Amino acid sequence: MGLYKKYLLPKIIHWTCGQNPTMRQREKVIPLAKGKVLEIGIGSGLNLNFYNPADVKHLTGIDPSKENWELAGIKDRDLGFDVEFILAYAGNIPLENNQFDTAVITYTLCSITDPVVSLHEIRRVLKPSGQLIFCEHGIAPDKKIQGWQNKVNPYWKWISGGCNLNRDIPGLLHEGGFEIIDLDTMYLPGWKLSGYNYWGVGKAKS
Repeated sequence: MGLYKKYLLPKIIHWTCGQNPTMRQREKVIPLAKGKVLEIGIGSGLNLNFYNPADVKHLTGIDPSKENWELAGIKDRDLGFDVEFILAYAGNIPLENNQFDTAVITYTLCSITDPVVSLHEIRRVLKPSGQLIFCEHGIAPDKKIQGWQNKVNPYWKWISGGCNLNRDIPGLLHEGGFEIIDLDTMYLPGWKLSGYNYWGVGKAKS
């Protein structure tokens, strides 16, 4: 399992998360990022091409997998803004308070061990006026789909590196200290158990 997680799983995640429906979701939210940006779970850099270099001053990406980040090939890309990678977990961000104008999290809350702790950490490093841009898959609204998500989740989580099919994304955001100011939802084409998407903008609760 160790070799699978370290060498094969990053490539599987990169391929799976890079499919057209998911990339179209990224394209909806990433251009909203402005100023000094923190991306949580930057992985293999699938969001990089969607940032607007006219709006982004600097991007800091956090991820616990160096192997994932190496797939981004950042040295060979000219994005129009500086990119810094930090090997770290979202639950313990090694940065000072109130630094970032925007935090971005896409298809990452599903696999974070303690998402509420991680969201509080994100809130800590955001400026009081900062925004959280999010796009995640999670629990479906249909009871039948929910039932299958709950049944399949233990097996799915094991083979997918900790990804959960059934997390309540709006609930987690609220519990993590964020107020949702814009929210859209839909099923993406394909497998419904992992296809219900939540995306939008949040801000820290006052």
